[in-house]
Parts: sequence; C-alpha cells; structure tokens
Amino acid sequence: MGNRSERYVPAYVAARFEAVRGGGGVIRYLKVLGAFYKAAILADLEYRANFVTHVLLSVVGGTATVATVGIFFLHTDRLGRDQSWSFHEALIVIGLFQLFIGLVDTFITPNVQEFTEHIRLGTMDFILTKPLNSQFHASLRRINLWRFADALIGAGVIAYALSRLPAPPPDRLLLFLGLGVCAAIMLYSLVMLLITSAFWFVQLENVMELLFTFYEAGRFPVTIFPAWLRLVLTFVVPIAFITTIPAEVLLGRRTAEIALAAVAIAAILFTACTLYWRFAVRHYSSASS
Repeated sequence: MGNRSERYVPAYVAARFEAVRGGGGVIRYLKVLGAFYKAAILADLEYRANFVTHVLLSVVGGTATVATVGIFFLHTDRLGRDQSWSFHEALIVIGLFQLFIGLVDTFITPNVQEFTEHIRLGTMDFILTKPLNSQFHASLRRINLWRFADALIGAGVIAYALSRLPAPPPDRLLLFLGLGVCAAIMLYSLVMLLITSAFWFVQLENVMELLFTFYEAGRFPVTIFPAWLRLVLTFVVPIAFITTIPAEVLLGRRTAEIALAAVAIAAILFTACTLYWRFAVRHYSSASS
C-alpha cells in the first residue's frame, strides 16, 4: 500500500502541475499548492491508524498545556504581574499557542526537514530549477495532515474560553482575525530566517530549538515576565504578537492602533526573510556547479 501511494503522489502532482503551470499570479500558486496538499492528504489517508494515534497525542498534549496554566490557578484567581488574567482569559493565550504550533507542525516543519535534507544531499537544484518561486516551493510543498489536530484543539480551547466570557463585538473579532494572519506571517518569517542559514550551516537543530524555547514562553501571557523579557518577547522575538496581544485585543485591552504595529512587524520580517532567501540562493554552490 505504501509503494502504491509513493508512485501515485508524484504522478498526481506532476499531472496537476502541468494543468496549472500556464496560469498566472496568485491563482496559479494557489492551484499548485492545492495540488501539493491534495496529494499529501491522499497519501496520508492510507494510514488512518496514524490519524487516531496523532489525534490522541494531540489531545494529551493540549490537555497538558491547559493543565500547566491551570496549576497556577490552584493558588490564585488572577495571573500576571498586574493580576489581570483570569483562568478563561489565559485560556485564549493557551489556545493561540496551541493553534500556531499546530499550524507550524502541519505546514512548515515537514518542509524544514526536507529542505535541510536537500542541502545535505546536494539535491537542492531540483527545487531551484522548478518554474516556481523557490521559497514558496521549498517552504510550503509538504504538509503533515495529522498535526493539524493540534491547531483544531487550539481553536477549540479559544472557542471554549470565549463561551465562558462576555461575547466580544464583531469589530473586535475581525481585528483579532487580522492579528492572527499577521502572527502566522511573523512565525513563518522567523522560521525561514533561521532555516535559510542551512545553505551554509546544514545542522540547524540547536538554532531551531532556541526559537521554540522562546515560543514556549508564549503559552503564558507575557505580562507575567519581567519588563526586560517582555521587551524581548515583543520587539526582538515577537512572540507577544503571536499569542498575548491578539488575546488582549479580543478582550478589549488593546486599541486598534496595535494592528498597525503588527502589520509593520509582519511586513518587515517577511521582507527580511525573502531578501535573505534570495541572497542565499544567489550564493548557493549547487551540486551541478
């Protein structure tokens, strides 16, 4: 069964790619992305036992994340240096943390692993010579369907927390969703800034671990940390813009002006990772050179 899927997936992608390669702009790339993901999903669905296993692991992991914060509330009714977070308010931060780690593990991590293997084996030429944007192809081609359960659990935690709190008005919900898009771009850009260094330094495990060590701080509201660390988590490694600040907006603690900062940081990081990628590609010594 595994051999059949391995033969089918490349053939399916090749056929779909030929069908859409004549298109242009964003629509073309969305169609290519759809072909990649449909092929990956069809292959993954042949191993449905993996789905059950990963969902169970995701439930356990999500429960552990909620329990970690719940432990603090065994001894206090409010969390933070200013005592501003109730349990259900903090759950929104936890849900965002779980949602975004699920999205990273679904859409980015499989490509990071494959990308570093291409560099190590000298097969990166196959990516760079395709008639597609190489950053798009290298960073979004693969998908790990089973890890999407983490993202769904995160969304479920947010929904549960909101059901226990006063309903936010529609404009606040829209702003929250917009900040979520900015947060996804920031997280993608941070990962790409690190993995692009694999063009020169193949072993990046320790560097990636450093990023996710910072991200682990995002499971808590950044207001619980000292002032210097809050600054680091807001403007150096902007984890606050991924979890805490969207939650604060949803709770009405931030004005719409914070969205301008989020858009600016997301744009700067995305531009930086794109320019760095282009620089790395220009200076890449391919296996055929």
